[in-house]
Amino acid sequence: MAMEDPDTKTEVVLLACGSFNPITNMHLRLFELAKDYFHETGVPQVKLLCGSDMLESFGVPNLWKLEDIAEIVEKHGLVCISRAGNNVQKFIYESDILWRHKNNIHLVEEWITNDISSTKIRRALRRGQSIRYLVPDVVRAYIEQNALYGAESEDRNAGLLLAPLQKHASDPGARRR
Repeated sequence: MAMEDPDTKTEVVLLACGSFNPITNMHLRLFELAKDYFHETGVPQVKLLCGSDMLESFGVPNLWKLEDIAEIVEKHGLVCISRAGNNVQKFIYESDILWRHKNNIHLVEEWITNDISSTKIRRALRRGQSIRYLVPDVVRAYIEQNALYGAESEDRNAGLLLAPLQKHASDPGARRR
């Protein structure tokens, strides 16, 4: 087996965004899947790493600027990890911006499906159900120590917009699409 020349390797930086509220094992798994994909394909640079649900958020009115989406997919590219119940290829087909840059969108199939989501974690906590093995132990311990996501804290925060959304919701002149 020939040794790989370290000078020919291209480094990849993966950037993920989202609320991670709370972070789950599936969020962490995104990085492992992307790493495996790039080891197999040898592709590089800076890429936005996301789940298919995040990619589909590009279609939510007033959440992303079209020019931001265009810059991300044109200049950097995406690594999109599939999730149960999402049809990523159809979503890309239905978006002119994503379709135009489809060659810069790397789709990675998760063959060991996992439907863990932050929304479901918060729901379980509101109902007093266990989240063991769904989130890292240190995250579970932090949630318990700080009494997060219980019915009382969820009721107290009901209807609040996240800070980035507050900024744009209060600025009627902001050009959002």
